[in-house]
Amino acid sequence: MPDHGSTTELAPPPVATPARTRPARRPPARSRRGRLGAGAAVGVLAAAVAACLLAPLLWPLDQSAVDLARTRLAPSPDHLAGTDDLGRDVALRSLYGLRVSLLVGAVAALVATIVGGLVGAVAGTLGGRVDRALMRVVDTVAALPHLLLGIFVVAMLRPSLGAVVASIGLTHWLSTARIVRSELLSLRTRPFVDAAISGGASRARVLTRHLLPHVLPRLALATTLMVPHAVWHETALSFLGLGLPPHLASIGNMINDGQRSLLTGAWWASIVPGLLLVAVTLALAVLTGRWRDRLDPRVRAELHL
Repeated sequence: MPDHGSTTELAPPPVATPARTRPARRPPARSRRGRLGAGAAVGVLAAAVAACLLAPLLWPLDQSAVDLARTRLAPSPDHLAGTDDLGRDVALRSLYGLRVSLLVGAVAALVATIVGGLVGAVAGTLGGRVDRALMRVVDTVAALPHLLLGIFVVAMLRPSLGAVVASIGLTHWLSTARIVRSELLSLRTRPFVDAAISGGASRARVLTRHLLPHVLPRLALATTLMVPHAVWHETALSFLGLGLPPHLASIGNMINDGQRSLLTGAWWASIVPGLLLVAVTLALAVLTGRWRDRLDPRVRAELHL
């Protein structure tokens, strides 16, 4: 009989299918909005800084020049932002005033960072009773209103550029001191600090070679974050008549002078410098906020950067 044994059918070879390519992940909406906002802030800040730097070269301004024949002129091609009650060009004086305000804010923020950094470094390095005593001083100063304390400092001195810088610098160092202290207390428990101490490194060497390099980025960020606040503080002091001399162009002086023109309909004398101040400080706040997000690992992970 023929052999009708069972035969096994061979399965066809598998057909190679192209591997699925995972679509590229689109950046989250929050990140896209942040980049657009940062780009706009860079444009606004670059234009303002360029205008402030080029204004003295292209349009020299005599701070005491008065033209009573051109008082309170409305905005026109000859005067883009009109003139004030003394016939001075508002747009040009706004650029000069913004330059002075930014300079005062930057110097005052640097002074506050130096004072706060020293206090925080001493408290975080020494610890113990020194730390507790310095933190009580910080809490006491923080309980006082900054503006009133700044007015007191200016009143003790004469209203001038140095008095305004001292007023802002001596009243805005508290947050920097707390940041430096908390960073140092956290770093003191790291293994590389224990290894340096075990190797015989002195306390000063540990602070300068191992701790401060980790704190400096935070200090730079704190200084940049303080600049807009210092600019507004200087504007408030000048608006109250306790800041820069009245003849010197600054945003606060211009707003103070322009408030008298509001009743006559000359709104541009105070609105234009105020809008310029808001735009520049808002751009600074956006850029520093973006920098803070990139510096913080937790926020950077959320943004998928």
